[in-house]
Amino acid sequence: MLRGHSRGVGRCGQSSRVSGKAIIYAWRGAFDNSSLNALHAEGFDHELLEDDWKAQVHEHSLGWVCARDGDELVGFVNVVWDGAIHAFILDTLVTASARRRGVATGLVAVAVTEARAAGCEWLHVDFEEHLRALYFDACGFTPTSAGLIAL
Repeated sequence: MLRGHSRGVGRCGQSSRVSGKAIIYAWRGAFDNSSLNALHAEGFDHELLEDDWKAQVHEHSLGWVCARDGDELVGFVNVVWDGAIHAFILDTLVTASARRRGVATGLVAVAVTEARAAGCEWLHVDFEEHLRALYFDACGFTPTSAGLIAL
């Protein structure tokens, strides 16, 4: 087992409210591939795929956070890592019906807590310009110099 890494099923994080209903956040929460594929297609505006998200996150991720409104998956964030001190936020997704109500902030808050608990010292994120307020203002990230090569 890698340092600080728990392979167990997730524990519930915080909750928030969307339209009066409690949104429940779960670290390493259960999900089905079809729901996450639908959320990914909506969030990134692409055709519906049949990716095996369960296999992917179980093999490569420190963890992930699922946000649920009852039985519906309304949010997801993947937290990948280097196996030591660096973790990375990928694929922050919130369904259109739950956007602009703090769900993404809740997802990231659980990711921060759990990455810290796993012994990570740094949590990285990159994002498109329109998400600056989310990550810098709402989630507490600070700007850094970074580089990217499109492959």
